[in-house]
Amino acid sequence: MAKLFRTAVAAGAVAVLAFVTTPAHAADPGQLPYPSTTGVGVHNSYEKATFPYFADALDSGAGMLELDLWTNVFGASWRVSHSNPLGNDNNCVNATNVGELRNKAQNRDLAGCLSDIKVWHDANPGHRPIVLKLELKDGFQGNAGRGPAALDALLTGKLGDALYRPADLVGGHSDLDQAAQAGAWPTRAQMAGKFIVELIPGTVEEQNPFDTLWTDREYATYLRDLKAAGRLREAAAFPAVHNAATGDPRTRYTDASIRPWFVFFDGDASAFSGLDTSWYAQRNYFVLMTDAHNVAPAIDGTNPTEQQARDRLALLAQRNASLISSDWHGLKPVLSSVVARGAAQ
Repeated sequence: MAKLFRTAVAAGAVAVLAFVTTPAHAADPGQLPYPSTTGVGVHNSYEKATFPYFADALDSGAGMLELDLWTNVFGASWRVSHSNPLGNDNNCVNATNVGELRNKAQNRDLAGCLSDIKVWHDANPGHRPIVLKLELKDGFQGNAGRGPAALDALLTGKLGDALYRPADLVGGHSDLDQAAQAGAWPTRAQMAGKFIVELIPGTVEEQNPFDTLWTDREYATYLRDLKAAGRLREAAAFPAVHNAATGDPRTRYTDASIRPWFVFFDGDASAFSGLDTSWYAQRNYFVLMTDAHNVAPAIDGTNPTEQQARDRLALLAQRNASLISSDWHGLKPVLSSVVARGAAQ
C-alpha cells in the first residue's frame, strides 16, 4: 500500500511539473483572453489594388481590416479613400445580400462598407473576431454632423450586436483600464462573430497645426462623459494611443481623467521593438504593431515567403503584439494564423 501511495504521489508530482513547465505556445489561442493572442491584419484593405472587393478582405482570414475616413466639410458623408479627401475610392459596394458582394459598383462611403460587412457577417455566423481599424484622416467634424456620437449611431445602425463595445469590457468596472487589468476580456473563442472598432488619429490630422483636438483625445473624452451619464452602452469603438513611446504613453494626455479610457495601443512595430512591451501584456492591453515587415531584418512588405511571414509573426508575438499588420494580402494561410502572445513559437 505504501509503495502504491508513493507511486501515486510521484506520478502526481510529474503531472504537476509537466503542467507548470508546459511552454505557453502550447496553449489553445481560442482559450486565451483576446489581447493575449497574436493575429495578422492587412493595411489599407479597402483599396482595390489590395482586394478587388471588401468581401475578399473579409474572406481573407485577416484578423484586422483597415478603412481610412475623411470627414471634412468639402465632401458629403464619411468618405472612404486613401488620398481623395472629397470622394470615395474603395472596394465597397453597399451590398444588401450575398449575391451583391461582388456584383455592384464600388467606391461607396462608410455606410456602404458597413453594409458589406453586415451582409458578410450574417452569411458567416461564428466568424473569427475582426478588428475594424478606422483611421480618421482629418479627424472628427462634429460641426458637420460627423462627430463621435454620429459615428456610433452609424456603426450601431449597421452592425448592431455584431459589435464588441467598450461597455462589454467595462461591465461593472469604473473604466476600460480597470476592466482590462482585472482580466475582464473574453477569450478569443468567446469573441467569435464579433467586430471591434479601433480609432486612430489620421496622418492629416496629426500634421494639422490648427487641429488641437485629435481623434484619440476627443473620443476618449466622449467615452468618459458617456460613462458619467450612464450611457456607455451607446459607444461603439475603442480609441487607441497612436505611436509607441517609453513608459506609459497615456501620460501625453494632460487631462488625466481620460487616460483610463485607453487600452488599445497602435504604432510602428520597429518602434515597439525597442521598448519593454511586457508592460502591455501584464496589464492585458491590446497592442497593434504596424509595418511588421520593416522590423530588422526587413522582409518584403507585400510578397514575402510564407515562412518569412510566419517567422515575423512569431517574433512579434514574443514582443507582445496582439495584432501585426502589413500588406501581405496574398498570404491567406498567414493572415488566418493566430498564436499565443508572449510565447516562443
